[in-house]
Parts: sequence; structure tokens; C-alpha cells
Amino acid sequence: MTSLRLPEGLEERLNHLVHETRRSKSFYIREAIKEYLEEHEDYLLASASYEDYLKSGKKGVSLEDLKKKYELDETAS
Repeated sequence: MTSLRLPEGLEERLNHLVHETRRSKSFYIREAIKEYLEEHEDYLLASASYEDYLKSGKKGVSLEDLKKKYELDETAS
């Protein structure tokens, strides 16, 4: 189970919506989290992965270096 505290203004807005639509707070909180994750999950995971990569000290390889190594040119598709 998860619980959270909302700032007063947000709580009031949620309560008003619940009252007007006869849906539960849980419904709207679930929907909000679901929508947020659908919009941001890939970015957040990629960002965390990139931070881990930077902390590792590993060196990357540029696209240009890979093209040279594998003798690829711009016209190849």
C-alpha cells in the first residue's frame, strides 16, 4: 500500500473533482501516476542509465569512429 500527503490546494482540487464526478481519490491518483509514467518512463530510465555510465568512467565510441572502423560511408543504407 502507498500513501501520500498532498499540498492543501492540490487536495482541495482533488476533493472537488471527486465530489463532482463521484469517482474515488484513488482512481484519480492511479490515473495521474499511470499517465506520468507513460509520458516520462523511457526518459527517466535512459537518464538514470546515462548517469550510471558517466559515473562508471567508461569511455564511449563516437559514431564517426565506428564508421571508420567498419568502413561505412554516408551513402550506405
